[in-house]
Amino acid sequence: MSSHHSFEVTIKSTVSTEVTTPEKPIVSIKLTEMRVRSEVALRYARTSVLTHVHNPDARPQEVTFRMLLPDTAFISGFTMILDGKSYKAYVKEKEEAKKIYNQAVSQGISAAYVATKARDSNQFVVSANVEGNTTAVFDLRYEEFLERRNGLYNHDINLHPGTLVPKLEVVVHIRESQKITKLHVPEIRTGNEVDATEEDRQNSKAVIVRGADKGEITITFTPDLEEQKRLAEIYVEKTKEKSSPGRNTSDKENKRDSTALGQFVVQYDVEQSNNGEIFVNEGYFGHFFAPSSLYPLSKYVVFVLDTSGSMMGRKIEQLHSAMNAILSDLNPNDRFSMVEFNYGVTVHDLNKTDQAAPTRSPIILNPNVNSLNTSVTLVPPFIASPENIAKAKVIVSKLKASGGTNIYDALDVALNLVIKGVDLETEKDLISEESDCDVGYYYDDLLEEYYELEPVIIFLTDGEPTVAETNTNRIISYITEKNSGDNRASLYSLAFGESADRAFLRKLSLRNEGFMRHIYEAADAALQLHHFYRQVSSPLLSHVQFFYPQEQIKEETVSRNRFRVINAGSEVVVVGQIEEDATEITPQVTGFYGSENGLGRIRYEVFPRVPVKCRKDNYLPLERMWAHLTIKQLLDLRDAGDDQSTNATSAAEKQALALALKYEFVTPLTSLVVVKPNATNSVDVESVDKLPTQTNFALGASSAQFAPASMIVNRRAPALSKAAPARAATPAVLSKQKAVSVADGVTASPTAPSVQGSPVASLAPPAPAVSPGADYHLEEFMWTTAILDNTADALVIDDNGIKVLKLTKDVNPPKEAGGDGECLNRLPLAAQAAAGVNATSVCVYLTRCNAARNITPEEYRDSCCFINNRFAGVCCPKNEVDII
Repeated sequence: MSSHHSFEVTIKSTVSTEVTTPEKPIVSIKLTEMRVRSEVALRYARTSVLTHVHNPDARPQEVTFRMLLPDTAFISGFTMILDGKSYKAYVKEKEEAKKIYNQAVSQGISAAYVATKARDSNQFVVSANVEGNTTAVFDLRYEEFLERRNGLYNHDINLHPGTLVPKLEVVVHIRESQKITKLHVPEIRTGNEVDATEEDRQNSKAVIVRGADKGEITITFTPDLEEQKRLAEIYVEKTKEKSSPGRNTSDKENKRDSTALGQFVVQYDVEQSNNGEIFVNEGYFGHFFAPSSLYPLSKYVVFVLDTSGSMMGRKIEQLHSAMNAILSDLNPNDRFSMVEFNYGVTVHDLNKTDQAAPTRSPIILNPNVNSLNTSVTLVPPFIASPENIAKAKVIVSKLKASGGTNIYDALDVALNLVIKGVDLETEKDLISEESDCDVGYYYDDLLEEYYELEPVIIFLTDGEPTVAETNTNRIISYITEKNSGDNRASLYSLAFGESADRAFLRKLSLRNEGFMRHIYEAADAALQLHHFYRQVSSPLLSHVQFFYPQEQIKEETVSRNRFRVINAGSEVVVVGQIEEDATEITPQVTGFYGSENGLGRIRYEVFPRVPVKCRKDNYLPLERMWAHLTIKQLLDLRDAGDDQSTNATSAAEKQALALALKYEFVTPLTSLVVVKPNATNSVDVESVDKLPTQTNFALGASSAQFAPASMIVNRRAPALSKAAPARAATPAVLSKQKAVSVADGVTASPTAPSVQGSPVASLAPPAPAVSPGADYHLEEFMWTTAILDNTADALVIDDNGIKVLKLTKDVNPPKEAGGDGECLNRLPLAAQAAAGVNATSVCVYLTRCNAARNITPEEYRDSCCFINNRFAGVCCPKNEVDII
């Protein structure tokens, strides 16, 4: 999966009725030029998107820009040139930015405040008025560090201009210190699901110019109008092919697709050394480490696969296909187990397929913590022989989807497998007692080899926990505590589709030596799964540590320097500041790598040495790279922090904020502000931090002289839990005034008070319906109005992360295909008094639960659940269900 950038322009008329004449239609505003330029040095990309918009009409018109940035990028600058005057943005802490906004409003200066929400946190939106017969110029700049995956650095730029552009140019200039050994510029791609591969056809329209230095290349892409039209038509067709069956696209989506060109991709790699490379410049260093010619470590992989009811249909078929490919990629000395979970948990025994296999007795145990109080059969890991892989594929082909989502017990069992594998000596006696065959010799060999295996858990789910323990914070705490010691497993989470709780999965993996990836629910999901597995399938080094002498490096400035595992095709980077009097850097790098025969591991140790140069290299962006990577790691530390560890979390946040302000990065802690003084009239708006979110952020100015006054763009960390879908910003035209706004894809209805005696038109709200929830048959559930979002057809709650529970307008409420599943987060005692305190509770759609008619939003937050991983359910006493 590649993170994405995109650009889009939306044209809106803001012409006052006083100047509009019916006999003279408006001449539409035009996007005349779009230039994207990326400077990449040492894998650090600095990108500028420069756009020119011309208004050929005599009357002012509004233009709205949207640009999707990768989750790993920070906006580093924004400038607007309107009516010949330049307005530069600057970065402020969020609370200070809000004070600036409030002060502007109180003084009668136009202002807008926006806090980016949910999964659109990487979306930058700006709206501005373009005066008649003038050209506006917008320059947005952002920076990102290119991550190496499967042996390639990917730099991706989405081209969604919203219209055909007469002058469209993309230039990517790469300058690396090492020789560029691979370069691939594939055909424009039509999605962000899977990284491009070297098998993709070369882009015939891309011009590649190599510099005199073998580490320098310039790629230029300038599609003319005919080529843009051709690409847009291909995009539309391929988007239809990739879309989920039964998914209806809106007119707005279809319009955007008709002008979307796709994703321009540049892939490259550089000459790598087992000893790594160290670069120094102006008091900073960057230590790049991507070992390539080592023997890989053998691993023990536990596949934890969700087969709950929501996986039914194409998802389970894609899981079959992906696992077939993944199993074929296992190395001969690897071992593996397969854990399937839905309502319950099963560890599959390869000997129980239809194929004949040697008898091998299972280990029976009752896990220490098992919410369902069921016994689980733990089967020792199987070696990845051709015979065992074939058996595993037979089992995979029989996986079927049904039931709930028991994440807690599934992960608990997976860790039991890892722990029991380490303690196989204990099991040898148990096996000998239960089996007539001599297994002692077999287990002695297995025990010795197992100690040298690298434990990996691949955890795939498409939903949230609905069975056993459902509190995600408690699940994370328990699993993290259990997964401890030198042999703790790396836990990689795959969030399949939009219903998976990505915030939970990200935090779970961050706390357990892994990371989370989003698998898009599209036609190529099986390829996405296989592609992800390749990233973690070949551990080259484990227990890696970078040591730097204290007299050479400022210890408190060094970024993350310990890594549980480094996989083939990846790269780790350590950055920091150099002591003023240091003349050289002599670090020590240690770890363990695999032996030639795949059994055992060998200690790795290198002592690189590099002199500290006095001269400055302008193209080495080490200081900004240090700031960028340090902020990212501090935010990860904050997001992964235990709720009880507030001191460490707070310290990480403060450090990240200080760096973001110093280097002017727009992060989850800072805001981008643009101010123009002397504007008149203001509109007060509420922060979107408040839930439920209303939708429109706008500010008014006189029709005679319109200009943006104060604009604040907030960026939050990617809220990876379910969130309301993006909605187009629709700044209101307040009476005869024009509007300018910065928005995040959601809109809200503002009020317009008078400021300093200047009358400001009010936007009258529409007459309310008899009940805000009438369309969803919630007339008798009046408490829902406080958390109802009609634009999203959903209830929105904040439960340590935003949850969006969809509503239906159908008179027949949705039900789980496998029947109503039991749940534990039942309604409070007052609501279930009629049913009895100890009544069994089941998860049902809200309108089916009589006991939920008179609860509070807070009580619903603690007892909500999902029906079909989407709809608003409640944990309801069974005898209170379907009471008319």
